[in-house]
Amino acid sequence: MNRPLLATALLSAVLFGACQTDDDSASSEPKVFNFNFQADTQGWTSGFADYPNEPNVEEFYDLEFSHSVLPSPLNQGDGALRQSGDNHSDDLFMFVKKKITGLNPNTSYDITLEVEFATNAASGAVGVGGAPGESVYIKAGATAIEPLSVLNVSENHFRINIDKGNQSQDGIDMALIGDFSNGTSQFIYVLKELRTTDPIRVKTNPLGECWVIIGTDSGFESTTTIYYNRIEVTVTQP
Repeated sequence: MNRPLLATALLSAVLFGACQTDDDSASSEPKVFNFNFQADTQGWTSGFADYPNEPNVEEFYDLEFSHSVLPSPLNQGDGALRQSGDNHSDDLFMFVKKKITGLNPNTSYDITLEVEFATNAASGAVGVGGAPGESVYIKAGATAIEPLSVLNVSENHFRINIDKGNQSQDGIDMALIGDFSNGTSQFIYVLKELRTTDPIRVKTNPLGECWVIIGTDSGFESTTTIYYNRIEVTVTQP
């Protein structure tokens, strides 16, 4: 090979390597999705599970979800997702979910979640069936399929279609990240921040989508009302 051709070949190899490195670096850059709910729900929706299929059960359990502002004495200029339910079953699961798009199809990603919410459950308090704070477990997760509450005919109960674990136990799709206690001796709303300790591995669907989910898995047999003030989702390609 003569020198001009050799030089051209070497330059092409260097440029190809540089482009490949840039592409690899770009694909491995974390994608961060921030939601503060200032104006609306930002596409987050809700669901409820682990309760019986009975007439007027949603009214009896006072199952509610809406866009709201933070409760007093917090800053009522801040938006939030408000979710509430009365846990007559001693096992009510309340969750919010969001579809994440724009990822590579059929690709594994590591998902980390951070959530800030308002809680009015005093730490160390005694409640029916369990503590209003420490017996309401906060979980976070990610799945390739949409988390849905479906009727289990044999039990005649509504159950979620993913593996969330039960109360303090982790599941394949969700991990325990903390509890609902507010860190004070008073039943007043304060902001609390929790995050996943380890990333949750999920494989996207053929459209490059996955779902993230956060919820309360309750052993407290009364009403829990949570306000999600901020959620951050970080997606990294391993």
